[in-house]
Amino acid sequence: MPAPGTTTDKYIACAAVVPDCPFEATAQTEEELLKMVIAHAEHTHGITEVTPELAAKVKAAIQNRTQ
Repeated sequence: MPAPGTTTDKYIACAAVVPDCPFEATAQTEEELLKMVIAHAEHTHGITEVTPELAAKVKAAIQNRTQ
């Protein structure tokens, strides 16, 4: 549990899923972060369908960042 007055954001580095991709994103919620990741995947990697395997890899790569 974060200390009072701190916030916990969700963070992902695309390189954890796609080697050598410099994209990183941070959001207050996992839902917001996933929207950014989906937009990035479509625009940069041409991914139009998120398979269950890909979704599992993305969710496993999400980290908490306390500020």
